[in-house]
Amino acid sequence: MNRVAIVGACGSGKSYVARELGRILQAPVTHLDVIYYDEVWNALSQQEFEAVQRELVSAPCWIIDGNYNGTLEIRLRACDTVVMMDVSTWTALRGLLFRQARHGAGQHASGVYNRITWDVIAYVLGYRRRMRPRVVAKIREFAVGKDVVFLTDRARTRRWLEEVASKRSEQLDR
Repeated sequence: MNRVAIVGACGSGKSYVARELGRILQAPVTHLDVIYYDEVWNALSQQEFEAVQRELVSAPCWIIDGNYNGTLEIRLRACDTVVMMDVSTWTALRGLLFRQARHGAGQHASGVYNRITWDVIAYVLGYRRRMRPRVVAKIREFAVGKDVVFLTDRARTRRWLEEVASKRSEQLDR
């Protein structure tokens, strides 16, 4: 597990999993929200965003979290592992609200990126019905032969991270 693409709805736990995997694997972590938006919420152009991602995925080791369906193919083709944060709508909404309460609004050095608007809430409410099928279709098309992990709740996510840490520890002990 050297190149990991993490996808899922807002509030699903992508950034948390990315930070934990980065710590466990000692790999650089990139949160696409931090790349896509500047400090006053201006977005990169699509071409600039694609170019940054092509450069990121050319590295031998990385963890990148973020959905961004328009550029997902870049990450899926280059990764060796896909982690789909496939939590319920209510879990994602709770994640959004708890993150806002814990961290406040804005971008933070830890990769937390908060900007809750009605559009974000509507996106989360419709994610499983509208966006999830598109993401899963791209995973099926562009991540053939790669490890794909679907994490459906917080407890499963913690167990999976513990498994990864245990395997990593065994590898380092050899």
